[in-house]
Amino acid sequence: MIDKKIQSVKQRYGIIGNSELLNHAIEVAIQVAPTDMGVLISGESGSGKESFSKIIHSLSKRKHGQFIAINCGAIPEGTIDSELFGHEKGSFTGANESRKGYFEVTDGGTIFLDEISEMPLSTQARLLRVLENGEFIKVGSSKPQKTNVRVIAASNLDLKACIVEKKFREDLYYRLNTVPISVPPLRKREKDITLLFRKFASDFSDQHKINPIRLDPEASELINNYRFPGNIRELKNLVEQISILELNRNISSQTILKYLPKQENTLPTLSNLENSKKGYNERDILYKVLFDVKNDVNELKKLINKILRDDKFQIDVTEEQRKLLDNNVLEKKDSDIKIESKKEVKKDDQFEEVTEIYNNESLSLEKNEINFIIRALKKNHNKRKYAAKDLGISERTLYRKIKQYNLENF
Repeated sequence: MIDKKIQSVKQRYGIIGNSELLNHAIEVAIQVAPTDMGVLISGESGSGKESFSKIIHSLSKRKHGQFIAINCGAIPEGTIDSELFGHEKGSFTGANESRKGYFEVTDGGTIFLDEISEMPLSTQARLLRVLENGEFIKVGSSKPQKTNVRVIAASNLDLKACIVEKKFREDLYYRLNTVPISVPPLRKREKDITLLFRKFASDFSDQHKINPIRLDPEASELINNYRFPGNIRELKNLVEQISILELNRNISSQTILKYLPKQENTLPTLSNLENSKKGYNERDILYKVLFDVKNDVNELKKLINKILRDDKFQIDVTEEQRKLLDNNVLEKKDSDIKIESKKEVKKDDQFEEVTEIYNNESLSLEKNEINFIIRALKKNHNKRKYAAKDLGISERTLYRKIKQYNLENF
């Protein structure tokens, strides 16, 4: 029965996808809709949070009442109280007549407060009173007024972190968060990405009277592995750009790469660990150690350079040693790389000996990166999609690194 309701809701609101996370979020919205419980929708920008507020309103007993969606971040701080709660004539400069606010106009209906983390603290206190007592006071008035409005809130930020930073009221958070709904980002709906691509391609085909674009298998695989930080909004823009600008209706991976933003960081990073329940693995720890060692060595070289350039210290330095410091090169040709920096520094007629030794580890990030790529390709029988997942990078980045290191025929 629930599955039929979910499919019905998807058809009604044009929601595309069969992700378990998406279906669960819709199921929670369906179950909470008939009640008057507070709902807090969390999700990244562009993931479709407003659609869930409309689902809840349309399935509630307030469906015949008014529905208003308000972006709290788009209203200036000086006027948001007047917009939400109204004002009396003469209450501030320019208030030439009394005005009803959204909470008065929407009595019996639903208000959707998007980006509620942007709401000023003073307005949060007024909102808390509405939620607890169903009362509000117009700007410039002292007379409380009653309203019967259901409030649905949404945020793309972590409100608990905002509470710690004193940017959001803790009591308001718990009042809003009676029932939480988490809208999954597009990167967690991998199987839905190509479905959405086809839907948008078909829509733009009808809109612009052109043939729809189609993805070849490699392009489809590339799209599925892209992170889409802008979520559905970014994917829709991407499809429209390609639909308009490309004459060839069959889209290859090379064509897709022209429209995807370039990633500055091409090394496997630790950013994905925040979302990983398994924590650090051996590869991630090794990369972190290498980055830390590199930073420490660079700091040491800066210190030595500073000492060498100080007139108070008289130290003879060969041209070769100077190049090592200036070019950030600290390598030896031995099989066991061993780096020693040993200098005598004269200061206040006393000598200090600075010695740093790094044993048995290569400090070349390039060599380690090539080694990891080769190991990942071997492990996955040269299947680049799965090798990229093991490395924690996008398939597009892996293609570029393979070309850079001449590993095409590996």
